[in-house]
Amino acid sequence: MAKNIGRALFKFFDERFLLSGLGAFAGKKTVPEHQHSFWYFFGGISLFLVGLQVATGLLLLLHYIPSIDGAHESIRVIMSQVKFGWLIRSVHSWSANILIGVLFVHMFSTFFLKAYRKPRELTWMTGFLLLVLFMAFGFSGYLLPWNELSYFATRVGTDIAGSLPLIGGWLKEVILGGPDISQATLSRFFWFHVAVLPVVALGVIGIHILLVQTLGMSKPIGVRETREIPFFPDFIYKDALGWILVLILIGVVCVLLPWEVGTKADPLAPTPLGIKPEWYFTFMFTTLKLIPAHVLSIEGEQLAILGFLAGGLFWFLVPFLDRRAAREKRSPAFTWIGLFVAAYIVVLTVITYTVPGL
Repeated sequence: MAKNIGRALFKFFDERFLLSGLGAFAGKKTVPEHQHSFWYFFGGISLFLVGLQVATGLLLLLHYIPSIDGAHESIRVIMSQVKFGWLIRSVHSWSANILIGVLFVHMFSTFFLKAYRKPRELTWMTGFLLLVLFMAFGFSGYLLPWNELSYFATRVGTDIAGSLPLIGGWLKEVILGGPDISQATLSRFFWFHVAVLPVVALGVIGIHILLVQTLGMSKPIGVRETREIPFFPDFIYKDALGWILVLILIGVVCVLLPWEVGTKADPLAPTPLGIKPEWYFTFMFTTLKLIPAHVLSIEGEQLAILGFLAGGLFWFLVPFLDRRAAREKRSPAFTWIGLFVAAYIVVLTVITYTVPGL
């Protein structure tokens, strides 16, 4: 009886969602396995962490109050009174940071393996957009607890945006919803975090996954000893092992270092010393602090911001600029550029947390 019901249900959904076709595609799809295959798993881990963010974020929404009077108190209630609330918030916060770290690793491994070369240019570009989007998630979500650290770090971040030539003042006011951080700012950040950015990210993720599934995994230039393994179940099983290990890591970190509530923000208080943005913004933050006030009669801060924008555009267009990789040839110049960028991010991040006064 149960078997007949199962067959009937499968037939019903198969006729409408073409499940047999999807199963056949999964059965035929293969993944190249070689000495660099380890780096493939960071894409799947990123997707797993995105799912974890969605699940924990929806649970937090049940109790969060997006107002300057209720935001901090609602976080305190989640952490102290809601059953397992402390764990859900800690998982959400820690997995968000780990997700961005994994995305950086995934991006640089893709860059060094030249996986952006034809015909995977759009795969690279959508991946880069996802990194930018999740950094925007981090920035918008950082203010929501309405604690002292998040409030003043947001002020620092929006002041940097306000330094942009020509459009800086307008952009800052659009972000804040006024001249300073207020209820309008919290409301904008909340709706961007839970509505606007998720919709955009969902669309870009869909395109990115479609491109990966359609074009397959890229084989590194010059690697000859490869074999094909089935995507399902071989590759999926290995991917799932990575998900489990990451979940264990997050669980251990959350138990040992639960995410703090912090002191409620006081807009009238002076900016505390040592305020820093989240770690993935610190290389930009420290650059702005170290650059001279004026460089060749140009304001140093504006020059640095324009440099980051130009660098981001260059990175976005790498598939079209690296012509040697497009012809299946090694491109040492771009490899050295990638090494410089990776070293710059790491070194400036370390300096931020080790040099007093920054």
